[in-house]
Amino acid sequence: MEHKNKDLTVVVGMSGGVDSSVAALLLKQQGYNVVGVFMKNWEERPELKQDCSATKDWQDVSRICSKLDIPYYSMNLSEEYYQKVFTPFLEDYKKGLTPNPDILCNKEIKFKSFFDKAMELGADFVATGHYCDIEENQLVKARDQNKDQTYFLYAIDGKCLEKVKFPLGKLEKKEVRKIAEENGLCTFDKKDSTGICFIGERNFRDFMGQYIEKKEGNFCLLDGTVVGKHQGTSFYTLGQRRQLGLGGEGSRWFVIKKDHEKNIVYVTREENHPLLLSETIVVNELSWLHGEPKKFPYTCAAKIRYRQADQDCVLEKIEEGKILIRFKKPQKSVALRQSVVFYQGDVCLGGGIVFSVS
Repeated sequence: MEHKNKDLTVVVGMSGGVDSSVAALLLKQQGYNVVGVFMKNWEERPELKQDCSATKDWQDVSRICSKLDIPYYSMNLSEEYYQKVFTPFLEDYKKGLTPNPDILCNKEIKFKSFFDKAMELGADFVATGHYCDIEENQLVKARDQNKDQTYFLYAIDGKCLEKVKFPLGKLEKKEVRKIAEENGLCTFDKKDSTGICFIGERNFRDFMGQYIEKKEGNFCLLDGTVVGKHQGTSFYTLGQRRQLGLGGEGSRWFVIKKDHEKNIVYVTREENHPLLLSETIVVNELSWLHGEPKKFPYTCAAKIRYRQADQDCVLEKIEEGKILIRFKKPQKSVALRQSVVFYQGDVCLGGGIVFSVS
């Protein structure tokens, strides 16, 4: 019997990992004409002693697509990535802010540049191995709540969801690995990538140190007492407790404030210091997947970081392009330029960028 999907082409963004491998497999099993595309988003710079896993990932994509008997190609989007993702990220980072390049990558590269090129080549759909789902053209959380990635997708153009498929939305991660192993996919036990999208699992501070000059400054208590030396305010974020290089007796240290102009990072041993807690946040650069709420104040949930539990809140529109978020419980370690994502139940509504905290 002919499959109803046999005349529909799906271009799958393949990373060389188990998730995109299984996404391609499932779509082929559903009868689609599947094409695998490896996105090369980063050009290594030998003079900076950079090393990348792209070659190994491309080899894995080749092996997977050959196993599935589907055509595959490489698409070089490194120039678009450098201009639209890395450059703005670097500018914010230099200012001591806390941007999220993975969110910008999804918005500008995977669901813009890559999506548009796939449509121009005649694709009916684009698919990825993201853990999320689409119901009635709305972006919803994945069944595997621990892997749900809607947080990273809030800023994409909601209109493209009509042409996007997320085959892993109703699967647990362990099921994905089992499917891969049962079908002989070489990536079934490949370690998940946990690094920032453009550098992989390299030492982040060392990598960024190739682009930003390290500038020694003081770790200080709020009263000005110097307790150590740091490498520059850009390399630390509010609430950070690891890789500070501060010892001594007592509990661990936390970053509670930064003075970028004076190159001072303020720290405390008080885990719940008032400066780490925020009851209200103002966000701008708003992105709504299907338009902003029709009426404010608007009650919903929000999260200020990936894998954080949903936080009850009320949104108040204070001026065009800016929203005040009142949280039911104070939020910890909110940094400028972080993303805040809004939810109504399992539906991802959109989000914005932290403009100010109080």
